Amino acid sequence: QVQLVESGGGLVQPGESLTLSCAASGFASDYYAIGWFRQVPGKEREGVSSILILDGTTYYADSVKGRFTISRDAAKNTVYLQMNSLKPDDTAVYYCAADLGLFFPYSSHWYKPLEYDEWGQGTQVTVSS
Repeated sequence: QVQLVESGGGLVQPGESLTLSCAASGFASDYYAIGWFRQVPGKEREGVSSILILDGTTYYADSVKGRFTISRDAAKNTVYLQMNSLKPDDTAVYYCAADLGLFFPYSSHWYKPLEYDEWGQGTQVTVSS
């Protein structure tokens, strides 16, 4: 059974950094992706970044490209989202999710919440002075 547990959220000032962690377990193979999404009240869930576990390919939303970095520590079964130069617009609940049924080209699918099968509980990130 796939389980995802996020951690690392908090309150930071604009320009500061934060790293989110997603502890992922229960996978039978490396044929899956882990994505990070965020959501604010009244808005749709937005794809932030994703990583294909089978080959390490990464994807980013234009709004975070150059500021956020997704990575994976295979030994710890953990995916990280390093967030630098944070802005107030980055304030949201951040979720990690697992896509167990990959469709290619993944560049056309990674940002769609409906593609993902399992979700974590979410962690709040607030960027405010």
